[in-house]
Amino acid sequence: MATVLKRGNITVHTENIFPIIKKSIYSDHEIFLRELISNAVDAISKLKMAVYGSGQSIDLGEPEIQISIDKEKKQLSITDNGIGMTAEEIEKYINQVAFSSAEEFVEKFKDSKEQIIGHFGLGFYSSFMVATTVEIDTLSYQEGAEAVHWRCEGSTEFELDTSERRDRGTTVTLTLMDEEADYLEEFRIRNIVKKYCDFMPYPITLNGERINQEKAPWKESASNLTKDDYLEFYRYLYPFQEDPLLWIHLNTDYPFVVNGILYFPKLKPDVDVTKGQIKLFCNQVFVSDNCEEVIPKFLLPLRGVIDSTDIPLNVSRSYLQGDRTVRKIADYIAKKVAGQLKDLYRSDRKEYIRCWQDLGTFVKFGSLNDDKFKKQVEDILIFRTTADLASASEASDAVAVEVQTEDGDAWESPTESQSPQDENGYYYTTLKEYLERNESHHKDRVFYCTDPAAQATYVELHKSQGLEVLFLDSFIDTHFISFLEREYTDVKFSRVDAEIDDALVDKDKKDTEIVDPTTNKTRSEQIKELFEAALENPRVNIKVEALKGDDPASAPPAMVLLPESMRRLQDMTALFENKMATFPDDHILLVNSAHPLVENLLKMNQGSIITEGGDSPSAVLSKSLCNHIYDLALIAQRGFDANSMKSFVSRSNQVLTRLTER
Repeated sequence: MATVLKRGNITVHTENIFPIIKKSIYSDHEIFLRELISNAVDAISKLKMAVYGSGQSIDLGEPEIQISIDKEKKQLSITDNGIGMTAEEIEKYINQVAFSSAEEFVEKFKDSKEQIIGHFGLGFYSSFMVATTVEIDTLSYQEGAEAVHWRCEGSTEFELDTSERRDRGTTVTLTLMDEEADYLEEFRIRNIVKKYCDFMPYPITLNGERINQEKAPWKESASNLTKDDYLEFYRYLYPFQEDPLLWIHLNTDYPFVVNGILYFPKLKPDVDVTKGQIKLFCNQVFVSDNCEEVIPKFLLPLRGVIDSTDIPLNVSRSYLQGDRTVRKIADYIAKKVAGQLKDLYRSDRKEYIRCWQDLGTFVKFGSLNDDKFKKQVEDILIFRTTADLASASEASDAVAVEVQTEDGDAWESPTESQSPQDENGYYYTTLKEYLERNESHHKDRVFYCTDPAAQATYVELHKSQGLEVLFLDSFIDTHFISFLEREYTDVKFSRVDAEIDDALVDKDKKDTEIVDPTTNKTRSEQIKELFEAALENPRVNIKVEALKGDDPASAPPAMVLLPESMRRLQDMTALFENKMATFPDDHILLVNSAHPLVENLLKMNQGSIITEGGDSPSAVLSKSLCNHIYDLALIAQRGFDANSMKSFVSRSNQVLTRLTER
């Protein structure tokens, strides 16, 4: 059994810890100015609390924090007209490292509405990162108090004596190191104040000139701010950016304190959704350029400000420490965002639709990454549609439906006739509405388009036969389609160029009848062999169908189809390999036997098949036309590479030349 030799307490010597405080606590030297100004703000707030709490009659004057520079003496001074200190308080709060007077003061005046910034007790010592000597000249507000002067040259030794000071408050003077002389430049001080202290609640002056904003809009009541106030604040935070779509004002004090304004910016396809641009503050003191630990990942592209005293920070206020409170704050923000979006959807669907192109990215990304958020917004996920919902609703005499939300609120869902159009004349629908509306046409089937330009031919073909198409054409929709399939397991999602639905095919066409008794070939077989011989590409699967249409010439003579499973596999492979998806070599060429061009081509060939050695003018032209039809189908799919484009241009010139020779 082991024998206990000794028990005791670990001793920490100040001569050992002081170099650590000076060199290691703060990552950026410029932090010292933020800490000293924060202390000055606290001193003014403490004075208000003490005076109001005691009922004393003291002229507080106009609060102010003055910064002055003396280049000759290499000195930088920060002066406040706050509460000041006595010799005993300097001994207690300055000479005892890491004893925070803010904690004690807050407890004493906990019922006051004034906010105290400091909580660590180490901020003052950041001065020694840049200064050879630090001095404090101070006079307490207390009646009969004696002014005192404190001086320290960066060691554990200090001097404390009386002072000639007559004005209440404190001046901290730093004699800067030679290598830190840039803090004697006005532009450097202005930049630091703008970065960290711009929204502190009292005026900050440099050589007599005001250099901070003072007003923090997020601390105001939303009812006191106008649209212009919000926009002006956004433009100040993010100059030279487009105005935001909308914003959310956060203001809660239970079970935690959170204030802020979050803006929905207009998004670019190349936005990095992993990097946040929301600024984190603590009592109006800037802490960090992002709130990645506080904001849910799917809301990182938002912009604005979060200010909370309940977010646990390390001693330098530079990094967050994750804990349960942080997670609760993140949940609160997500719920607040979802609630604001639902309110907009209910109250102003036209505005909601106007913003949807950008809002949709947030909503979809959130649904992909957060189940709670998904449940909150699932009823407001909308999709642009080819359907004329105004006509459809008039025909069905649609009525409003009362919906019960997750939080128990009952609200009236807008009917389709109430659904406004966007600026291009398109209506929007939820997936549930789409499925209900098309149950008799194509039950549990969703036709969608990912590229309106490239797939325009296919979309028009579906529209002509009364098939409704949804547009899923944002950069996030490639992933979102898979998510929808997991949510709607009984529904089949088909891109308009993946396959041809039976509703698009004219089954009455006699393509299966034998038209050449000598070869027993049907019309479809002849067309197929004609194209196979012309293209000479075994990886292109030729299919022949007669497409419906009041005007046969309105439908394309041929279409390239990309089977859903094959295309998705290729997209997934490209995603994992971090490269662009290429056009698949294996695809289907659907030849429309009802098109006049195909019929004329078959007549021109007189039912014979183009052979490899065929060199008659008619055979050469037929082969060129088959390739030209295939090229046109590829163009609709944007399936050309550089060499294919050269061949297409050359072949087009040859076809036109031959046609003009006939």
